[in-house]
Amino acid sequence: MSGFSADWLALREGADHAARNADVARVAAALLAGENPARIIDLGSGTGSNFRGFSPLIAAPQAWTLADYDARLLSAAREKIAPQPRVKIDYVQTDLMHDIETLLAQPCDLVTAAAFFDLASETWITRFCAALAARRLPLYGVLTYDGEETWRPPHALDAKILAAFTAHQATDKGFGPAAGPRAHAVLRRALEGHGYVVREGASPWRLTARDRELMRQLAEGIAQAARESGLVSEHEAETWRAARTGAEACEIGHWDLLAVIG
Repeated sequence: MSGFSADWLALREGADHAARNADVARVAAALLAGENPARIIDLGSGTGSNFRGFSPLIAAPQAWTLADYDARLLSAAREKIAPQPRVKIDYVQTDLMHDIETLLAQPCDLVTAAAFFDLASETWITRFCAALAARRLPLYGVLTYDGEETWRPPHALDAKILAAFTAHQATDKGFGPAAGPRAHAVLRRALEGHGYVVREGASPWRLTARDRELMRQLAEGIAQAARESGLVSEHEAETWRAARTGAEACEIGHWDLLAVIG
């Protein structure tokens, strides 16, 4: 899986960190309190945003494995993450589609991922959860998109564009047909099927005028995906995109979860 730019990940990082569900994050960090070091694998790590958002909450010394398919993003992560006392980081370029079992075979206390599972297929999520359960590893997954969007002011094309975008979400992102907005429910069901106890909490983006550039680029991306779906006309996509350039606010739904085997 690839295709995300370092600039886009940097633009969304502040919104991602603000959206992280504080209660779920606190319990996840507490799981690692007795480890020395706490060994964490971050799936689809990109430029390290999940590390920067979660690492400061962990009291224990830490050993992170940042795993991503895109060598360019891992290189950017190396540049963005300054050396820190009591924190060791390994940067691993790997194909998570084929090599997830190998990655999970290394010593680990927690697996984490951010804005990742909605890109994966139901088949891959099921396989991943089986591999996770085989090692009885806890999972902390954040910012899984749920398909809920509210833009202000409302526009007559909102529902049609969202339906087209949702259809595009189901295309293959490198793991087979993506679960998209169903991913959180698919993940929770698979984990519970393996005996995990799942704690979950909402983590929506709540964007306002201070996030103007993020909203603009988000609208650009949604409109382009809607065009590619073939479910809206070029005129409809462009009309919606142009209107959303001046959006006052928007809320994009996500969910966080922490799963620990019972």
